[in-house]
Amino acid sequence: MWLADSGERVQSGHTADEGKESEPQDGALSREIRMWEGHRAPDGSDLVRTVAYPERPLPPGGLDAYQKARKQGSRSIVLWADPHREGKLATVVTRTASKGRPATYDVVDESGAPLGSIVREPAARGGRVRTRWTVQQTGHPVAVGLKGHPFWWVVWWLIWPVQLALAFLSVLGGGGAAARTPRRTKWRIDGETVLDWHDGGYEFQLSLLADWWDERLVAALVALEESHESRLGDAWDNASH
Repeated sequence: MWLADSGERVQSGHTADEGKESEPQDGALSREIRMWEGHRAPDGSDLVRTVAYPERPLPPGGLDAYQKARKQGSRSIVLWADPHREGKLATVVTRTASKGRPATYDVVDESGAPLGSIVREPAARGGRVRTRWTVQQTGHPVAVGLKGHPFWWVVWWLIWPVQLALAFLSVLGGGGAAARTPRRTKWRIDGETVLDWHDGGYEFQLSLLADWWDERLVAALVALEESHESRLGDAWDNASH
């Protein structure tokens, strides 16, 4: 499962559903959370489907108010079943958040019933070296994941001066050379990996490794992960429009 723009038709051999518009029209949402369908298209590529259309609703204070709250860790996300907002799937609501401290997000369905909760604990706080994500689906145990493999974090810090140079080039070149910290995250329950956030060859994607996951909760996790994107300034929910 991954976040994509509606104009992106192919991802690493995956073909999007036929008959979809290549560009949003009439105010339709432009981002999609997609998932491998599990069978192949006639041309042999892996068919994918759209699970949800994420949107960042703005508070009464508008974009400035959202961005101010966002810096404290707050997020507000609605997942729609269609690009024209005619069917709501789920809503992500911030329960608690403050800068540099854990943020807790509740995920509820269209009627307000709880689907689960997601907690993000930032790195270098409370004795934590890596960012810690916990996900709990209602009625299931807590799954815990730590961002990045320790080995790649060591490599990252060893080449930190190079990363600063890449970041500078990214600013000058519009993001093409943006530096990125290690991101792969595996969520485990009693030692068993149940979710895997990894490089899919085109974008990072989340693999569901247990059959009991609710796709709406997992889609909310994808939207939250991408809203905490470490690349310079391009998190999807921080856009000016």
